[in-house]
Amino acid sequence: MPLSNIHIIHEDAGVLVINKPTLLLSVPGRADDNKDCLITRLQENGYPEARIVHRLDWETSGIILLARDADTHRELSRYDPPTKPRHVVDHEFGKNALTFWKILERCGDYCRVELTPITGRSHQLRVHMLSIGHPLLGDGLYAHPQALAAWPRLCLHASMLSFTHPQTGERLRFECPAPF
Repeated sequence: MPLSNIHIIHEDAGVLVINKPTLLLSVPGRADDNKDCLITRLQENGYPEARIVHRLDWETSGIILLARDADTHRELSRYDPPTKPRHVVDHEFGKNALTFWKILERCGDYCRVELTPITGRSHQLRVHMLSIGHPLLGDGLYAHPQALAAWPRLCLHASMLSFTHPQTGERLRFECPAPF
């Protein structure tokens, strides 16, 4: 598959910073019909060395970081154990997860919220918003019918990423506004 709808925000010898479109997996899925993904497209179109540092859900758009060599990957990576598709807040047996949030704009019955995950649990932002009674609009996995019908796609976009470049030591920050 071509890179046609994949926007490269930044590239250098160590990293690629990509604006991942919605409805594209970060890595291949297990089923045969889930092989098209960001990493495969990049590897087949000029970046054979690319390695995923973190993932975004299939429906989530926005900034994603990839390493271009093993040392950079090792410095930037966090690994999570395999998890099931749906998650819940479990105060007794669950893993700690922390998300900071701030209302940016009120839009009638809905708000535009900035979410800052401190930990990196699967579906963390989606589960945290659901747990406080505010599921993400368009969230087919967690939203109640009104929130699901309120928008034609999941309203979750990774709009900012900052990290220290492992090769240069420079603090980098990238921004990409939400398309909704």
